[in-house]
Amino acid sequence: MTTLRRRPLLTVLPAVTAAALILGVSGCGDTTDSTDSTRQSDAAVQQALDGVIEQGIPGAQLVISDPSRGTRIIRAGMGNTATGEPIPDDARVRIGSNTKAFVSTVVMQLVDDGRLDRDMRLEHYLPGPVVGNVNDGNRVTIRDLLQHTSGLTDYLAAGGARPEDIKPGQLLVGTSAQPPEHFSPTELVDIAMSLPPGPAAKDKAVYSNTNYILLGMLIEKVTGRPAAQEITTRIIDPLGLMDTYFPASRETQIRGSHAQGYHPIDGIQVDVTDGDVSWADTAGAMVATGADLNTFFTALLRGDLVSNDRLAEMKHTVPFDRSPQDSYGLGLVRVNSSCGKEIWGHGGGIPGFGTSGGVDTTGRAVTLTLNHIPMSEDAFVAAQRVVDAAMCEK
Repeated sequence: MTTLRRRPLLTVLPAVTAAALILGVSGCGDTTDSTDSTRQSDAAVQQALDGVIEQGIPGAQLVISDPSRGTRIIRAGMGNTATGEPIPDDARVRIGSNTKAFVSTVVMQLVDDGRLDRDMRLEHYLPGPVVGNVNDGNRVTIRDLLQHTSGLTDYLAAGGARPEDIKPGQLLVGTSAQPPEHFSPTELVDIAMSLPPGPAAKDKAVYSNTNYILLGMLIEKVTGRPAAQEITTRIIDPLGLMDTYFPASRETQIRGSHAQGYHPIDGIQVDVTDGDVSWADTAGAMVATGADLNTFFTALLRGDLVSNDRLAEMKHTVPFDRSPQDSYGLGLVRVNSSCGKEIWGHGGGIPGFGTSGGVDTTGRAVTLTLNHIPMSEDAFVAAQRVVDAAMCEK
């Protein structure tokens, strides 16, 4: 997911990173800052957003949460191509692999609680599922799953992969107008176990969604409760993330205010907003707003959710196969901006939606949402420029 461009972090689509006139800028939060500096910064970000729309993306939304300026929302294009309406300020969207950061946070909380040892073999806690075709749960640690150093093959075929690179039995998503079928986590892992593992290089993250499906199963095994419930009680509720949730089993619609998501199928742009996302599960099924993602990543990087020692472990990175210019920690990705800022987040892509952004060392948080995955290098670069412009504004 052979070019040196960042691949989607759910690996079902080509590139993902993720979002009008100045009148399309709306503000919220506890600031009414309208200084010349802010206007100039927003104008530069707006120009970058407009560049994304010029690349064929229907709509984009950027949420900037800044300790000194409050929260601003800047948008461009259409959230619904049938009505022409923009993406609502409070739009909930499918956040794809940002889900992994929530999962890794729960796992590290369990480490803090003394209920998990991240360097223990998976088979110790979760015996059985990793077996066959040289797969062996005794060779995989919890840390390996968190950092994608397990070598386990992805149950999902890489987005944009050549037919000869798709392994027998791998799941294909976003290639048919037919609704995806329902999958259990065990069924997803079984797909991966039907294939031999790749080399497990402990010093390089080789991205595989299988790792985070197993982590979801691990959370349930250790706590006795579904991972979705643990995410809710340990993160969503304490942080007051009112617009964030893990879809219920067989739930197909996005609750509340949301954008429509689009994806090209057989050359036609299709509305793929609704659908069973059980195939993503704890690797990428969650729903949130850009503002909630900013709140979550800010709290995590501030040390509100895990101990300082666990956070330091999460920020210990290795080279990342999907994005050689970045590096991967334990459910966190480190990105360096053009102005030298260090940004921590994750990002995600799922048919219909792409999200990206993160938090810098000053506490500024940014989330860019697109309601169509960038399908070309130019569109991908344009999306990257938005996040960079927002993080590097004065």
